[in-house]
Amino acid sequence: MFSACQLSGLLNKQPSARAKISGSVYYPEISGWVIFYQVKGGVILIAEINGLPHGGDLCPASVFGFHIHDGSHCSGTADDPFADTGAHYNPHHCPHPEHAGDLPPLFGNQGYAFMALFTSRFSVDEIIGRTVIIHSSPDDFTTQPSGNSGEKIACGHILSTY
Repeated sequence: MFSACQLSGLLNKQPSARAKISGSVYYPEISGWVIFYQVKGGVILIAEINGLPHGGDLCPASVFGFHIHDGSHCSGTADDPFADTGAHYNPHHCPHPEHAGDLPPLFGNQGYAFMALFTSRFSVDEIIGRTVIIHSSPDDFTTQPSGNSGEKIACGHILSTY
């Protein structure tokens, strides 16, 4: 497994892959990075996102669905700017939320989100060329096939850094 002490050393190294996140035409202020490190036993994923929508009240809607999708392009149609990202990455045809691409939600803090995750659901090599999607609503981890996460508001194409 991977220890917290090993994480500090890892952060000084080049990641195995990265995705530059950009918002749709409806959410142009969203930007950030998701980076991936292949480590023994799995993948460390680190996301840092700015410009997420947020409310100013005491209970802002600031939890967002976060997934790796099958598609290889952050493109689409006027109705769905990221339609070409396809469905959640699910190589073993598991029911939701057991897709390899199902990730914990992003929790926004005044438009900013940071998350670090260790997962063995995929290797970096398996996701190179795929896409990372941020949805407008949190995944409910129940609804089939994709958790009722709402609109795709931001996307990034996963590229190898080697």
